[in-house]
Amino acid sequence: MPEYRSDGRVLRRGGAKGGLRGPVLVNLGLGVPASVPLYLAWWLLTEYMPMDCRTPEDLAKPGLTNCNYTILDHSYPVMLLLAVTGVFTVALVVVVDVVLPLRRGRRPTAWLGAAVLIPVPFAVCLALT
Repeated sequence: MPEYRSDGRVLRRGGAKGGLRGPVLVNLGLGVPASVPLYLAWWLLTEYMPMDCRTPEDLAKPGLTNCNYTILDHSYPVMLLLAVTGVFTVALVVVVDVVLPLRRGRRPTAWLGAAVLIPVPFAVCLALT
C-alpha cells in the first residue's frame, strides 16, 4: 500500500532517484586505479624535484647536494608512466562523471562534486604507510 504525504503525493520507498550514494561509491572506486598516477606524481614531487642535479653529468659537479643516481635513473620512466596512466585516468573520470550521467538524462553536478573523493584511497594508503 503506498504511503501519502500531506500534499497528496506518493512517497517512494528506497530513497530518491538522484541520491549521492552512487556517485560517492563510484568515485571512491575510481580512486583505486587513480592511485597509480597519484603515486607517480607524489614520487616525482617528493623524490625527484628536491634534487639539485638533473643529468648524470651533474653528479660529478662539486657542491651539489641531494643527488641520487637511482632517482635520476628512474625519473624518465616514471614521467612516461605518469603521462600514460594520467591520461587514462582523466578519460575514465570524464566518461564516468560526465558522459554516462548525461546519457542517462541526469545532471552531472552530483557526479562532478563527488569527484573530489577520487584521491581518498591514495591518501588512506599513504597515511597507513
